[in-house]
Amino acid sequence: MNIQSLRSATRDGAIFFGVIEVQIESLNLKETAAGKPFYELLLRDATDTLVLRAWSDKPAFTTCQKIGTGTFVKISGNFTHGSFGLDAPGWNMEPLSEEEITLLLEGSEEQQKCHDTAFQILLDAVSSIIDPRLQSLCDSFLKQYGVRFRRSAAARSNHHARRGGLLDHTSRMMQSFLALRPVYPEWNQDLLITGILFHDCGKLWETCPPVQGFGIIPDLRGELMGHLSIGVELVNALWRELPKEEWSDLVPSSEEVRLHLLHLIASHHGQLEYGSPILPKTPEAITLHLLDNLDARLEMFQEAYSRSSPSELGLFEWSRPLGVAPIAPLKKYLPQEEN
Repeated sequence: MNIQSLRSATRDGAIFFGVIEVQIESLNLKETAAGKPFYELLLRDATDTLVLRAWSDKPAFTTCQKIGTGTFVKISGNFTHGSFGLDAPGWNMEPLSEEEITLLLEGSEEQQKCHDTAFQILLDAVSSIIDPRLQSLCDSFLKQYGVRFRRSAAARSNHHARRGGLLDHTSRMMQSFLALRPVYPEWNQDLLITGILFHDCGKLWETCPPVQGFGIIPDLRGELMGHLSIGVELVNALWRELPKEEWSDLVPSSEEVRLHLLHLIASHHGQLEYGSPILPKTPEAITLHLLDNLDARLEMFQEAYSRSSPSELGLFEWSRPLGVAPIAPLKKYLPQEEN
């Protein structure tokens, strides 16, 4: 199992015996108000995070004394939702073998297929670009940074905050754009495909797990600059490598193309208070912002639904990212078969 499926299995208060394979992101020795020691562990896999506590009278406490942060472990126990959220009164832990670690980082066969499909969606979209400058830019980016892109998270929290989350987020945005493309033929489609691919490229340094891990470890470039600034810098660096002299007579000019793409990256948060240094000023820029916001918020709803059970009214717990207490969606109408 993974943390997400375990959370779903216990959402309605059920007690569920589960075994999960995770990485210890943090391990801290603390004390209760009565002075009794316990360990608090932050665990992470490719789907979610989980906090567990190893009390001094439980076997897991002794195990915690022998391992450290970054260790890959197998956790087993009877899980349920208690006063600390998803928890197991008594749980056991043992380190994973090197083979098990490799399989865990690669993901299940289903996860690998999903990521391969998502990446292929991006490759197909890039191959449809007509403007040779933008297609060359995208090809160069994927060739140099494709592996890092596939493992990056889309955020530290709130949405797609997991290994591979950026790929999931970007491919869904691309699918949404491709579905809407016939409705708005006035869009510069080449520019939007490129903008979607590059809009969060700075997160390859801001929220990228290491090769051998799930945790989002702070990176100096990400901390000092943020992903918007890094994205602008990366596009400019890749742009300087393009053979622009071969395209000196193309219309629009290469400089116009570069500036419009940079505008998409810089404005995609949509509002100054959300970090964008400039507001969206073109149809493509506002489209990119809305596609980004749509996918992020729908992911937040799914996250909120997975973390609690609804009341009789269908009301879920308050979601800080959404700023509301979500309500269960209306079920789809299914016509009854006639006798």
